[in-house]
Amino acid sequence: MLRGEKVLLRARHDDDVPALHAALHDDVAIRSRADTRPWRPTPVGSSPFVPKPPSDEAAVFTVVRLADDAVAGSALLWGIDVHNRLAHVGISLLPAMRGSGLGSDTVRVLCRYAFQTLGLHRLGLETLADNAAMIGAAERVGFRREGTLRDNGWVDGEFVDEAIFGLLAGEFEQA
Repeated sequence: MLRGEKVLLRARHDDDVPALHAALHDDVAIRSRADTRPWRPTPVGSSPFVPKPPSDEAAVFTVVRLADDAVAGSALLWGIDVHNRLAHVGISLLPAMRGSGLGSDTVRVLCRYAFQTLGLHRLGLETLADNAAMIGAAERVGFRREGTLRDNGWVDGEFVDEAIFGLLAGEFEQA
């Protein structure tokens, strides 16, 4: 388990799936903004949140709010490349958990794990350009905006821009 100031990141449990699936998958608008794949109706038993065996390419966590041990969302490092020592950061918090600093703390804990435990050198973070909450969390942790991919995502029937951020291990240590 990984502990921050406000969150705990732990392995996904079967008991986490109903809450994560209902809030982060069944809500089409939320899922469309958080995933590059088109939304499809999926039963809880085949949810993308069902625990999977550990993988060298991804580290998947359930975010738990320390104040009350409530499931707060999902976090992951994906596209882990041990040769180039890089990965991407992804988080998705339940709507009721947003706006209380859990996002920044979650990103910070993932970065600490990536750099100090896995020995990675670089982390990337991609988000929709209008996702002010994720952009703020990334910047508070030390990520730098590296660019914009114009019309890179298809959301609610239109193309939208994606903001690209990066963070190097040395920059995180200085922050």
